[in-house]
Amino acid sequence: MNIVALCAHRARYMVSKALSGRSPRVSRPTAASSRIALRIAPRIGIVLAAVIGYFGVRGLTDSSQAKALRNAAHVEAAERVLHLDWEPQLQSLVVNDQAITRLLNWIYIYGHWPVIALILIWLLSRHPALFSRAAGAMLLSGSAGLIAFAAFPVAPPRLAALGMTDTVTEQSSAYRVLQPSAFTNQYAAMPSLHVGWNLLMTLAILAATRKIWLRVLAVALTMSMDATVVLTANHYVLDALAGVVLAELGWYAMGRLQNRARRQQRTTTRDTNHPAPSVFVLTGQRG
Repeated sequence: MNIVALCAHRARYMVSKALSGRSPRVSRPTAASSRIALRIAPRIGIVLAAVIGYFGVRGLTDSSQAKALRNAAHVEAAERVLHLDWEPQLQSLVVNDQAITRLLNWIYIYGHWPVIALILIWLLSRHPALFSRAAGAMLLSGSAGLIAFAAFPVAPPRLAALGMTDTVTEQSSAYRVLQPSAFTNQYAAMPSLHVGWNLLMTLAILAATRKIWLRVLAVALTMSMDATVVLTANHYVLDALAGVVLAELGWYAMGRLQNRARRQQRTTTRDTNHPAPSVFVLTGQRG
């Protein structure tokens, strides 16, 4: 049978199947896709549990105003000693420009959770190892942050007697849609996880790609949030620095854990592929 006849026979067969009214065969999921789903599902579950726990515990640790204001005064005193008490002066440069404050509000609101969610989805689909490292670093730094919020509540500059304007609350209501007041601790200023977690996304992107435009956007992501949390009177400079340190420690710790796991896996694979010689080989005897 030549190629023309073979094609004609195949075409007649397909037409007859279509006219017979039989439902097309639905392919079953392959073993590979099932393995991928089983590997991804726990990771997504861990991230969702961490986010729910973060909001829930953060809301439950809302401490008294008097204690938070006293701790804020301690932070302000430390900044004066370190010559970092820049918050009122910096905000005075932009607070009267409505276009700039609107941009800062958008960065604070939409440049955090929505951006983090998109980056985590991208990492999960393209770079699962980096997803695990970033998510694990978020979990570690978030746990440490919750302990700090409960043990050392700090009122943000917008609630302290610094004469600063709460631009996010006064000019926008979208923030309370993304973070309802029931799950928000207004005295959780130290450390700034807004800064820390954006930095983790930046580190993950820098490790994942060599594309210049993506790397520039990654750096802009963290630099813009660093400036925004201070200019909107939501965090002190020391809060931002503490968030950076906490995120870096979480990123480093997860990297060490992943490297150790890879070394153990290579050792196990090598031992499996090259088992130890039997006693007969060592003694030169036959079995």
